[in-house]
Amino acid sequence: MPKSAVVLLSGGLDSTTCLAVALDRGFEVTALSFDYNQRHRVELEAARRVLEHYGVKRHFVFNVGLFREIGGSALTDPSLAVPQHRSAAEMGEGIPITYVPARNLVFLSYALGVAETVGAEDLFIGVNAVDYSGYPDCRPEFIRSFQETANLAVKAGVEGARFKVHAPLVELTKADIVELGTRLGVPYHLTHSCYAPTPAGLACGGCDSCVLRRKGFEEAGVPDPTRYAAVA
Repeated sequence: MPKSAVVLLSGGLDSTTCLAVALDRGFEVTALSFDYNQRHRVELEAARRVLEHYGVKRHFVFNVGLFREIGGSALTDPSLAVPQHRSAAEMGEGIPITYVPARNLVFLSYALGVAETVGAEDLFIGVNAVDYSGYPDCRPEFIRSFQETANLAVKAGVEGARFKVHAPLVELTKADIVELGTRLGVPYHLTHSCYAPTPAGLACGGCDSCVLRRKGFEEAGVPDPTRYAAVA
């Protein structure tokens, strides 16, 4: 009988590759996605397409009011502009305005609650600390700390369950991720990464996420299936 895992899935390049890793390792997956008032809510449709492709039936989409209410990020506050056409040096300076306060902490907490309920001890998250992400909740230190907290925080942990947070992409470059996903047959044409898509759902081509995605495909020598509205 396969082991169960809870996988956080946004519908983007990283989380879809992470899903593929979990499936390749033989886990039976429960997928979690979040509607948190993100301007790129089109990613939720991408998540559904990806799960249909893989035949994953158990998928929960949670509405997270915290980010909807307080904003604090260019991804959730329409008065804040998503940075465009930044250089690698600019992306490497500080924490970008697209950082969503405590997002991965909140998402992993949901994942832990679901895992305890469905009897899973393995959580997968597609965070990546390389290629200028700059997000504090994408670092290996955070993942290790959350795993320790998870085993202290819930009834199952107290009773002997040992929760493991898998972050298989955390120290990979975008090119590494694309190469890994290509080997695993990831349907990248179904994914969406752009922070500022057009009304028709096309990738803008200029936000940090588009720039890094395109760079990853180029450096991996893999054709980029993304439909960009414009490319600088």
